[in-house]
Amino acid sequence: MRTLARFVSGRRTAWAVLVATAVAVALLFAFLPSSEGDAAPPSGVPASSQSAEVTALLDRFPSSDTTVGILVFSDGGDTLDDRALAAISARASALAELSTAPQAVRPQISDDGTAALIAVPLDADEADADVAGTATALRDAAGADLPAGLEASLTGPIGFQDDIANAFAGADFRLLLVTVIVVALLLIVTYRSPVLWIVPLAVVGAADALAGRVAAALAEPLGITIDASISGILSVLVFGAGTNYALLLVARYREELLREPDRHRAMRTAVTSAGPAIAASGGTVALSLLTLLLASLSGNRALGFACAVGVVIAIVFALVALPAALVVCGRGLFWPFVPRASSEAVDHPQTTAGGATHHAAPRRGFWDRLGRGVSRRPAVVAVSAVAGIGVLCLGLGGYAVGLSQTDQLLGDPESVSAQVIVDESFSAGLTSQTVVLVPTDSADAATALAADTAGVESATTGESSDGLTRIDLQLTAEPESDEAFATIDRLRTAYADADGAGAGAGAGDGAGAGDGAGAGDGSVSEALVGGSDATAFDTKVAAQADIDLIAPIILAIVFVILALLLRSLVAPVLLIASVLATFFASLGASTWLFQNVLGFPALDTAVTLYAFLFLVALGVDYNIFLTTRAREEALVHGTREGMVRALASTGAVITSAGILLAAVFAVLGVLPVVALTQVGVIVCIGVLLDTLVVRTVLVPALVFLLGDRFWWPGLRRAGEPGIGGSVSSGAGQR
Repeated sequence: MRTLARFVSGRRTAWAVLVATAVAVALLFAFLPSSEGDAAPPSGVPASSQSAEVTALLDRFPSSDTTVGILVFSDGGDTLDDRALAAISARASALAELSTAPQAVRPQISDDGTAALIAVPLDADEADADVAGTATALRDAAGADLPAGLEASLTGPIGFQDDIANAFAGADFRLLLVTVIVVALLLIVTYRSPVLWIVPLAVVGAADALAGRVAAALAEPLGITIDASISGILSVLVFGAGTNYALLLVARYREELLREPDRHRAMRTAVTSAGPAIAASGGTVALSLLTLLLASLSGNRALGFACAVGVVIAIVFALVALPAALVVCGRGLFWPFVPRASSEAVDHPQTTAGGATHHAAPRRGFWDRLGRGVSRRPAVVAVSAVAGIGVLCLGLGGYAVGLSQTDQLLGDPESVSAQVIVDESFSAGLTSQTVVLVPTDSADAATALAADTAGVESATTGESSDGLTRIDLQLTAEPESDEAFATIDRLRTAYADADGAGAGAGAGDGAGAGDGAGAGDGSVSEALVGGSDATAFDTKVAAQADIDLIAPIILAIVFVILALLLRSLVAPVLLIASVLATFFASLGASTWLFQNVLGFPALDTAVTLYAFLFLVALGVDYNIFLTTRAREEALVHGTREGMVRALASTGAVITSAGILLAAVFAVLGVLPVVALTQVGVIVCIGVLLDTLVVRTVLVPALVFLLGDRFWWPGLRRAGEPGIGGSVSSGAGQR
C-alpha cells in the first residue's frame, strides 16, 4: 500500500495517474460493446427442476412456438349490452387477423355478463422479438371503434411482459439522475464546500459508467444475462460503495492536512492509513458477491458477478484516481474551510514505538462526548441497544415470501387491472399456463388424476410427441399466488405417489424426474408438472435453497477477513453478531412497514438474499472502518481510550457514509417494481440502524465491556518502548 500511496500522491506521478486513468477509460468505452440488457431476465430456475425440464421437452411439440395475448373488455362493471357485445365480436374478427390460429379467436363472456375475454394465439418467436410492437398491435386492434364506456385491456404473458419492459423504460437514466442528485446534495452537506463534492462525484460517476460496460462485456462470453434490474442495483451499489470509500479517504486526507503542510505527504499518509481499510471493506463486499456464483438461480449468479465487478472497479478508482485528483487540485478544493497545518503539529510530531506518526488527541466534539458517555455505562447502553433491536425483530412474525403476478408491479399497470377483472368475472387461473407432460400410455389416468386434484379447474388432454402427451390445466387460483403454488405441490405429490412410486417426480421440492421422462414404463408417476406457475414455484424453492447455501459462506468469508485484519477471534464473532442483528431487525421493521403501510402482502423471492448480502457485506464496511482505527489507536492508547478516539475520529464520516448509502439505496424506489423497492427499503433501514445505533453505541459498548479481551488472542507487549503496561491506562495492546 505504501508503494501505491507514493505513486498516486507524487508531484509528477499524480498527473500521470490522472492522464493514464482518462486514457484507459476512454479506450474501454471505445472498444467495449454497449449492452442494453434485457428488460426482464429469462426464467433462471435450475435445469434439474421439473418446470425447466417441461420447458425443454415442450420444444419438441408442434405448439411450442405459441404464446398468447389476452384482451379483456369491460364497461366499468356494468352488464355488457347488445351494442357492446356486437363491438366485441367485431374486435375478435380484427384480432383473428393477427393470430396464428384465427379460428380459435372467439369472445368468452363471463357468467355475470360484465366482462368478455378474447385469447389471441401468437407466434412466440415473433412476439418475443418485439414485445412492445406486438402489444401495441393487439391494443390497437382491440380498442378501435369501441362504444363509449367499453374499454379493452391487455393482460396475459404479452401484457405483463410489456408492462415490465415499460417499468424499466428509461430506468437507467432516471435512476442515475436521482442517484447523482442525492449524492451531490449529501456530499455538499458533508463537505460544507461548493467545490469539493465535484471531484469524488466525478470519479465515482466514471467508475459507475465503466462498471456497467465491463460487467456486460465479461458476462456475455460466460453466458450470464444482465437484465435491467441488475443494472439498476449495480449502479446504486457502485455509487453507494464508491462514495463511502471516497468519504473515508477524504476525511483521512483532511485530518492529515491539519498536521502536514505538504499535501503530497498528507495524501501519502492518508492512502497508507485508509487504503487497507478500503481495500479490506471492498474486498469483503466483492468476495461476498462472488459467492452468488454458487447459486442455482441464474439471476442471482448474474447479480453477484456484475456487482462484484462493479465493487472492484469502485475500489480501484477510490485508491488510484481519487487520491491523484485530490492532490492535483490542492488544498483550495476544501474552500471555504481550507485545512491548514498548525505550527504545533509541525514542530511536535508524535510517534509510536515503530517510529510512525500517530494522531493527536481528537477535539472534544459530539462523537468524543458520545464515546466517553458510552464508556461510563457500557452495560446499560448495550442492553438498551439490544432491546431496541429485539423490538424491531418482532416484525418478523409477519414475514412471508412470494408475490402473486399482480403484486409485482407498483401503480396500476394495464395488465394488472385486466387481471383483476379476470379474477372477479372468470377463473383467476384463466390467464396462467400449467402443463403436465406424461407418457402417452398414461395420459388418460394422468388427466383424471389432475381433474380430481383440489385447486384444478379443468384438465384437457392435448397433443403428443416423442412418447409424451401434453395435458393443459387451468387452476382456480390467481397466477403465482400461494394457492397456485399449493396446487402445483399437490399435483406433483399426487403424481409422484401414483402407482405406489414414491420417488419419481420429486414432489414439492422442485426436483425433476430426469431427462428420460418419456422412456420409462409409462406410469403416471413419471409425470412432470411445468408452466408459468410451476416455474414461479420452483424459483421460490430455489431462492430459499440459495439462501441456505450462500448465507453461511458469506459469514465465513467475513469472519476470516475480520480475523486476519484485526488479528482477533473474539472481535469478528461480536461484529458478525451485530451485523446479523441489524439484518433481522431491518427485515422485521420492513416487513411490518410493507404489510401495514405500503400494502405489500409478502417479499419477492429474491429480496431476502439480496438484503442479507448487502447488509452483511456493507455493514462489515463500517465495522472495518471503526475497528481498524480503534486497533490503530489502541496500540498507543489502549483499548478503552483507543475506541473513544476511533469513534471521535470516524463517527462523523461513518454517519455521513451511512446516511448517503441509505439514501442511494432508497433511490431504487423510483422504479415501479416491488422487488427493487423492497430491497431499497430494507437496505436503507438496515444501513441507518447499523450506522446510527450498532456502530456508534453498541459495538463501542461491547468493546468497553470486554476491554483487552475484545482483541484476543492478541498478546499485550507491555515491555515495548512507548507502550505502557496497565489496562486501565490504555496500554498493552499487542
